[in-house]
Amino acid sequence: MVKKSDEHIIEAIGRSRIVIRDGRVVEVGEPQISDCPLAKRFALPIPAITKGAIKANIEHRIQAFGMCVPDREVWDSREFVGFGASELLSFGLRAGLIDAVVLACDGAGTVIATKPEMVQGIGGRMSGLVKTSPHTTVIERIEQGGGLVLDREDARIDQLAGVALAVAEGFRNIAVTVADPGIAETIRRIHPDTFIFAVHVTGLSREDAEVLVSASDLVTSCASRSIRDIAGAAALLQAGVTIPIFAMTRKGKLLILEKIRQSDEQVLVKPTRLPALGDNQPDPLV
Repeated sequence: MVKKSDEHIIEAIGRSRIVIRDGRVVEVGEPQISDCPLAKRFALPIPAITKGAIKANIEHRIQAFGMCVPDREVWDSREFVGFGASELLSFGLRAGLIDAVVLACDGAGTVIATKPEMVQGIGGRMSGLVKTSPHTTVIERIEQGGGLVLDREDARIDQLAGVALAVAEGFRNIAVTVADPGIAETIRRIHPDTFIFAVHVTGLSREDAEVLVSASDLVTSCASRSIRDIAGAAALLQAGVTIPIFAMTRKGKLLILEKIRQSDEQVLVKPTRLPALGDNQPDPLV
């Protein structure tokens, strides 16, 4: 049963603020960027980032897999991006490097997933969830699949509390996706062995980027200039060129290298100075 206040707020596609109420897109904010190579490869491609194109893409997600509605699918095994956050964390579960992933899901809030297909199903097509409302059917779907929901009543998004719950449940190799630099720093201090994957970084100030990078094992770059500069210069490994993922620690490096080792894809390995960026970047970098 859906609560009366059924509102979901996400920041996606150039960090545009999008509000969805009762399954309808009711607000689309101005995007911070105008062009993204990744957005051109979406299931509903966005050749140029405009408010109209963003609205159409979000409506497509609602129809295609039930984003922000009670029919929301939470299982998927398809890879959308070779080195995306959900793809790497799903692989980490499959390879035994991780035994629980703390992430945010629309309709459920912070959840703990232990199955690769659930991590991919939740995270593969969702980014920048700011606020959500509980959907009982989504929560039950997660729990029936072996997942844990932090807050069944309000679908609270609290990654620190999610990690604490995972620890209390006996998990030891815990990974978490974090967008807030302060939360990442706190998790690193209180739960130092947690594998932290920094996500949703477009528009970060250099100060916040420095905090987030210093606390993280892996950092995605999105359309962030500060992340490319700060994480790129200190990274042990970079995966991808257009939207790079930076490994800041040996644990982060190991996860990427192990995924490459178990893959049949052709790979170029070359020592070089990082960041290594091509011409095909999001525009502008912010």
